[in-house]
Order: sequence, then structure tokens, then C-alpha cells
Amino acid sequence: MRIFLIILILIFPKQSFGNCDKAANVSRVVAAGGSLTEIIYYLGHQKYLVARDLTSNFPPEAKKLPSIGYVRNLSAEGLLSLSPSLILSEADAGPPHVIEQVKRTAVDFRVIKDDYDSKSILNKISCIGKILGTDERDIELKFRYLNEKIEQLRSVSSEGTEIKSVLVILMMRGTSPIIAGADTSGDGFIQMTGNINAFADFSGWKPVGIENILANNPDSIIITKRGFSGFKSLEDFLVKSGLIATKAGKKGSVFIEDGMAMLGFGPRTLDVALNLKKAIQNY
Repeated sequence: MRIFLIILILIFPKQSFGNCDKAANVSRVVAAGGSLTEIIYYLGHQKYLVARDLTSNFPPEAKKLPSIGYVRNLSAEGLLSLSPSLILSEADAGPPHVIEQVKRTAVDFRVIKDDYDSKSILNKISCIGKILGTDERDIELKFRYLNEKIEQLRSVSSEGTEIKSVLVILMMRGTSPIIAGADTSGDGFIQMTGNINAFADFSGWKPVGIENILANNPDSIIITKRGFSGFKSLEDFLVKSGLIATKAGKKGSVFIEDGMAMLGFGPRTLDVALNLKKAIQNY
């Protein structure tokens, strides 16, 4: 009986991610957040989508939808002009006064809260699935696949692998990196790979000078494609940033990843974590 209960918890995680009750009308859905758009497609409900924000770049066909702008700089007029029946929003959507203005209308506005671990991915999918009226059997099938990925991550992490210090770079400000501290998606992703954040001594995303990075001397570096886009090659990036002098730079343990796939904590994040977990251990 106990094993059966554990399986049920894994398949249907407890809902703590906002109001997940089924929406009365899903005919015109607007998604304000890349991971939410990705999950809507993952569940096969893209026919309801009428618009998405600029971070919604996966799957590629989502980019054909009208854009409501950047998720943290939305316009009430722009949102309401689409006559949405339902708006699904990430917790960091803004600015706050715009969100409050939209919430005061008759539009069904749902904030899908986020934590940065594997359970959060399942919770978001389950919550959005319930809001959009997804058949529970379909959600169960999705969860079986994702739970296999979670178990693979745990298996890889329990094979006596060495714990490495990892630096996650979101973007570059000139040649200075904006890096993940504690309580960020980057920090959660590092923990998902079974490693530790080289900069867990501060919270949030912050610019850090090369001297401090050299002092912490990470074993591995992960940079988003957006952050890497201004450089001609990996060598160009390492030399100009000064990161060539780190342990990661010297041994080549540097990885370029799609930012939304890695940090969005959507369906793709588990695959990215599993692949990077294995890759980091090779150095």
C-alpha cells in the first residue's frame, strides 16, 4: 500500500501552484511566459493559444503567434486588445501595476507559480493541464515519461560521481558576466544536475568581476546561447572574458545551452540537466 501511495504522489503531485481549477472558457488563451507556452504545446492545447510573449520561442511554430511583448514589460491595452478568455502568466510577469489592472477586469487571469526543481516541472504541467481541461490519462502518460527522466537523473547522481562547482552565465554585459546566485533558476538547475553553485553566497542574478570568478574558480561553466551570441567562438569567449584562467576554461568544461530549455523549468529542462550532468562528469 505504501509503494502504491508513493507512485500516486509521483504521478499526480500535490497542487500548490496557484488556482489550478478548470477554466470556464479556454477558447482564447494568452501565455505570458516561455515555459507556459511550451507546456501548452506539450499538452496538445496549442489550438487555444492566440498570443504569446517574446520569451516563447519553443516550439518554433509558437513564434508565428502574435506577440504581447516582453513578459516583464507587458501592456494592459495590448493584452486586453486580444479579447482573451484566459491569461496564463509566470509569477515574474510585469510591471506590477499592469498585472493588477488586468486582474481587475473580467478576464480569467492565472499566475502559475514556479520553484526550481523537478517537482516544479510536474506541478506546472499538472496545473496547466487542469486549467485547460486535459484528460487525466493524458497527463499521466506525460508524467510517466518525465518521471523516467527524473529517475535517470537520480541514478546518474548516485553512481559515486564527483560533485563539481558550476557557474551559470545568463548573459554578458560587455565582457562581464551576469551569473546565477542562490534562489535563481540557474541555481536550481545546477542542483538538479547534482552539483553545487560556485556562487551560492549571494542571491539573484548579478554581474561579477573576473577577479571574484577566479577566486571561486569553478570546475564547469554553462552559458546561455543569448549570452554567447556576441562571441565568434568558444576560445574568443574564454579569452575576452578572462574565463580561460579558470579550471573550467583550462580543461574546456564549458557548455553553451538554450536558456529557456535550461532555465525555463519546462518539459525540456530534465533532458538538458541529464545531458549536462553526464557531460560535466567527463571533465
